[in-house]
Amino acid sequence: MSDAYCTDCKKETELVVDHSAGDTLCSECGLVLESHSIDETSEWRTFANESSNADPNRVGGPTNPLLADSALTTVIAKTNGSSGDFLSNSLGRWQNRNGNNERGLLQAFKTIATMSDRLGLVGTIKDRANEIFKRLEDQKSTRGRNQDALLAACLYISCRQEDKPRTIKEICSVANGATKKEMGRAKDFIVKTLGLETGHSVEMGAIHAGDFMKRFCSNLGMSHQAVRAAEEAVKKSEEFDIRRSPISIAAVVIYIITQLSDDKKPLKDIAIATGVAEGTIRNSYKDLYPHLTKIAPSWYAKEEDLKNLSSP
Repeated sequence: MSDAYCTDCKKETELVVDHSAGDTLCSECGLVLESHSIDETSEWRTFANESSNADPNRVGGPTNPLLADSALTTVIAKTNGSSGDFLSNSLGRWQNRNGNNERGLLQAFKTIATMSDRLGLVGTIKDRANEIFKRLEDQKSTRGRNQDALLAACLYISCRQEDKPRTIKEICSVANGATKKEMGRAKDFIVKTLGLETGHSVEMGAIHAGDFMKRFCSNLGMSHQAVRAAEEAVKKSEEFDIRRSPISIAAVVIYIITQLSDDKKPLKDIAIATGVAEGTIRNSYKDLYPHLTKIAPSWYAKEEDLKNLSSP
């Protein structure tokens, strides 16, 4: 309660605020000093910057810097009757035409958010993917192209740039029907378009086999000790000139480590968990086999254990 001058009591009295009616009353005589006052505080509790008196969260949804009129739009209602009002109908048609771009962006952002959630990606990756797609949309480069492949490619590039890479197969598994070939074309198109916009090549970030190790090991339910051994083996494998993709190297290292443990994993299960074909794992094993003694951690496997591994 606060104090104010009451005209009936002719003195300073305590005030009582009736929030439901919007009335301010004198606590002594009950005189309504102010009626139908507007509550300008937030309509819901906010945890952002609680120490500040300035509360911007009055009405509307959260603002989005990628949308011009985010949370500030006005909907023009349709008139009743068959004839209607010419002005309101014209304004409604104009608003529909003007809002098509934003509706398309909102739908695209929603699709990216859905894919990100299904892959368990952090918010920074989703936001960067939204930004990449917005830059394409601003250049009118998305017209006539496979929207699902473009969105999947935006998410793939975002993962690479945030040093949290995902395989093309993983991204395609959550895309709405986009194939690896379509997504690969979309990725090349985005890199070329953004490169022309900025005047220099788009940084994608390097991929290392270790980037996939924890996730692949988790998919196979490997023990903590086996995961640690696989991570060490992958780091040592980078010292050798093994001309295989990082994903293939990660898959074959997991295969070697599991074969050295009591909990051996079938090649088929490793292929499913990593998305690498069984034949590719076998061929990669041939390349890695000569370096086994230097790659496998000595605390995890002895030289006798390595000799027991099947030769390629």
